[in-house]
Amino acid sequence: MITKKQLQEDLERMGIRSTDTVAIHTSLRAAGPIEGGAESFIEAFTDYLSDGLLVVPTHTWKTVNQENPVFDVRSSEPCVGIVPTIAAFHPKAVRSMHATHSVAVFGKRAAEYAANDNGVITPTPAEGCFGRLYDEKAKILLIGVGQERNTFIHAVEEIVDVPQRLTEPFEVTLIHKDGHEEKRMIHKHYNPICAHISENFVKFDPFFAECGAVTQTKLGNAAVKLCDAVKVQEEVIRLWNLADWDLTVDLTPLPKSWKK
Repeated sequence: MITKKQLQEDLERMGIRSTDTVAIHTSLRAAGPIEGGAESFIEAFTDYLSDGLLVVPTHTWKTVNQENPVFDVRSSEPCVGIVPTIAAFHPKAVRSMHATHSVAVFGKRAAEYAANDNGVITPTPAEGCFGRLYDEKAKILLIGVGQERNTFIHAVEEIVDVPQRLTEPFEVTLIHKDGHEEKRMIHKHYNPICAHISENFVKFDPFFAECGAVTQTKLGNAAVKLCDAVKVQEEVIRLWNLADWDLTVDLTPLPKSWKK
């Protein structure tokens, strides 16, 4: 069994500091048998980041839609795994009020950071919790998963204003922790050619490695891609500025000549 202490030793070896902002996308199964399960896994991060922030995606994009236009922060279950589900309802977490791309935030600044999603109308705007990872100079850990799970790249594509990425707006009801309801118009991700654009984010991997935006490491038994949010954003924007075609609508490789 992998202990909380061993996980924290792995974080220290990666160069993660107690003051860092860290976002995680996780396959708990890949990390290995964790003593104490998902709750202990989360505690390993929250205890280690004693003066920082832990940001856990608690997405509900699969279940909140025009047929079911309701997000209840108290009960809407994430569609992205066991760690997000535990995090969403954890007593130490503040969950953001985003209909489809909420996050659970842990740390002394959790409420302040989660408030970045207040009023946003697109999945991952620059001013929202994912977009603000750049301003935080955050580390993004892809634990047993790849770039196809890196929601931050969606935020960069919103900054670039890539066409054909959003639905027409529709109204949702947001139910807050105290039970009061808020109406908001939102957009969801959409592309007429590719249903899941993020599956094609893997094509950035060679470019991230080349410029040092991503390094390979381990946490428990899981292979980890340690992503520097600043470098990832700058590289994705650089690549989009070179393109006259939609880079992530399919898996067509990017030209090798585009490497720095």
